[in-house]
Amino acid sequence: MSDQTRGIIFVVIVIAVTFIWMHYFQPPVPPPHNPTQVAGKPVPGGGSTPVAPAQSAGQTTASAAPATAPKIPVVQATAEKNIIVESALYRVELSNHGGVVRSWKLKKYFDDQKTPQPLDLVNSDVAQELGWPLSLQLSDPQLEARANSALYDVTPGSENLDAPAEITFHWSDGHLDVTKKLKFQLDYLLSIEVSASLDGQPLAPAVAWRGGFGDKAAYKSTQYLNVFYKQADSLTLLQFKKLGVPGNQIQPFEQSGPMQFTGIMDQFFAATFIPDGTDLALWHWTQWHHFVGPDNQPASEPAAEIAVGAMAPGPLKARMFVGPKDLALLQKVQPSLEALINFGWFGVIGKPLLFALQWLHRYIANWGWDIVALTLVINIAVFPLKMKSWRSMQAMQKLAPEMRQIQDKYKKYSMTDPRKKGMQDEMAELYQRHGINPLAQMGGCLPMLLQMPIWYALWRVLTGAIELRHAPFVFWIHDLSAKDPYYILPIAMAITMYLMTKTTPQTTVDPTQQKMMAFMPLFMFFIFYKLSSGLNLYMFTSHLVGIGQQWYLNRTEPLPSRSKFKKKTESE
Repeated sequence: MSDQTRGIIFVVIVIAVTFIWMHYFQPPVPPPHNPTQVAGKPVPGGGSTPVAPAQSAGQTTASAAPATAPKIPVVQATAEKNIIVESALYRVELSNHGGVVRSWKLKKYFDDQKTPQPLDLVNSDVAQELGWPLSLQLSDPQLEARANSALYDVTPGSENLDAPAEITFHWSDGHLDVTKKLKFQLDYLLSIEVSASLDGQPLAPAVAWRGGFGDKAAYKSTQYLNVFYKQADSLTLLQFKKLGVPGNQIQPFEQSGPMQFTGIMDQFFAATFIPDGTDLALWHWTQWHHFVGPDNQPASEPAAEIAVGAMAPGPLKARMFVGPKDLALLQKVQPSLEALINFGWFGVIGKPLLFALQWLHRYIANWGWDIVALTLVINIAVFPLKMKSWRSMQAMQKLAPEMRQIQDKYKKYSMTDPRKKGMQDEMAELYQRHGINPLAQMGGCLPMLLQMPIWYALWRVLTGAIELRHAPFVFWIHDLSAKDPYYILPIAMAITMYLMTKTTPQTTVDPTQQKMMAFMPLFMFFIFYKLSSGLNLYMFTSHLVGIGQQWYLNRTEPLPSRSKFKKKTESE
């Protein structure tokens, strides 16, 4: 295989793999859907009611109530009431209308409005149509609708509570009896217990997180939204397009339990259900939120929804973690939730990089300068490998004119011509005469190949670590986890990459390959311009350091001039 063919194959593979990865996760095309009908069931108020956990074989349902039902007192409130629970970390607003969550704000994290407000993990616009978090799910849609539209009696009666606090919602119509107990702690953890019975017979209740989840900006980008569950010590992430029944995403899919933990998360935040004496099962699906777009035309967008239920009749008991995907916080939860920070294939590199950034941040208060400092450390660490690689490249470049002469000598023969083998023999003799390993031709790729896992791991860190969300650098860079709004860093990265290429010895004498290498910075720009500013800052700084290192190598062992080589060949 010729140098030209190898070069073309290498570039095509790199570009193809990168673009496939960038465009792999796409939200599904909205199917034709009647917002007032889901899975053949009427939906009160234009919402949607998924199929909830099935009752066990021996469980009594609404259509087969006991012949002699026990007397159950009616319990209900006379007016709608909102209850606020606050700690230093959160502000949760609950409503006795359905016993649901209306708002879950995190005080230390803010949204992207011009005047930033504490981030609300509940998307109220969507939830008003599709349902609220912690709404009840039952197998009978009529019972479910009654429970979710009822006015619950609330204990205690105060409307403003400071954590730690315990709230009990209780409602009964004389047949269906529902109780929800929520116990909030000072941190991001709470306990939840839900029980439901029909005429005294226990049901298997489930609670849902409906109406989407998390940062509204991330909500628009469904590639960062995942439903997750852990079974047998293995964490499974379900991207948006994998939710629901295959071919019918609005139909809930039952993920059989028991689960070690399960929930829904976006790029930086998670709502996690952890069993606390009850084996948990998971249902996941999507619904379409319908609204009027900016052009006053009907529009829709998808929302991910989950329900977590008891696997057998009886109370549902679980703990919940609702908060940031902060590695230190997730490690403290039992069982540990640190796997929710997805470092990808190179987690063994990503986690130390995050620890290194956190350590640097103790002394350098700007995350951007922390990235610059980390880049210097990484480049110094790999410099011996770069030096060896570049020395091999220099040696190959010294042979470039002789290699060109040999190639010109045999270029008139086709690849299938037996005489073409003479070129390989002469090349091998040339390498042997100068004591060079022909594998040194690939030496120029070694530093890049070594850094590709670092690039990937750092990309996962910069797009997934909560510390870097909304972290400013300088001037126009206000969020190192987001793309550069003016593309200045990607352009600077491409320019410095081009300069580094020009100062680096070229191992190939093929003009086509040299042109392809010259265009590589342009290809890299179109790959990196949508990626995080932090990653582009790393690449830009790395190229600057590379230019300085190459300048040092060129001064300590410069290549012979063309005139000297010409005199040498003439004397021979």
